[in-house]
Amino acid sequence: MKLRLVPVLLTSLLSVALMFGGWFLYRQFAIQEPLQKIVNSYQGVNKSHISINRDEVSLKLDLKPGTKLRELVQYISTEGKSVIGGRSIKLDLEQQSSEELDDIWDQAMFSVAEAMESRKYTLIPAKLDQLKEKYKGITATTEIDDNNVYVSLTNGKESKFIILPRQPETMGVWNNA
Repeated sequence: MKLRLVPVLLTSLLSVALMFGGWFLYRQFAIQEPLQKIVNSYQGVNKSHISINRDEVSLKLDLKPGTKLRELVQYISTEGKSVIGGRSIKLDLEQQSSEELDDIWDQAMFSVAEAMESRKYTLIPAKLDQLKEKYKGITATTEIDDNNVYVSLTNGKESKFIILPRQPETMGVWNNA
């Protein structure tokens, strides 16, 4: 039995094209597009870019000032559960901050880090309330869920969003010690 090279190569190329083309179409239209619709339907999301990996769903979001981060994460987790499956959600937020909001966060950062380290999360809103009295027209919102603490600073036009993981990275052995 003699195999002809051209038909075998054409069949192989066609099979590979159908397999990867089908995988791409499935990923685009059955996974990514429905999740894109869910994310963009949430009030407060200006733009979104979604990247789906084997273990993680990365969302790059541009949010309106005053958007509730915890509610957004909860909405995406519940509404997109069939698409997300067992993957973790990673948020990358585009900051539309001002120098004033950055200064406020710089002043609060040490107290917030101390509260996160000691797991006394009620100290975070207390510190931000102290700073709100100093800076007029600033709104600070602090929310918490099982995984993160969400801090939002806004002055009406600009906003700064901070997501602090409740499970900090553990420090390993230092190589140079």
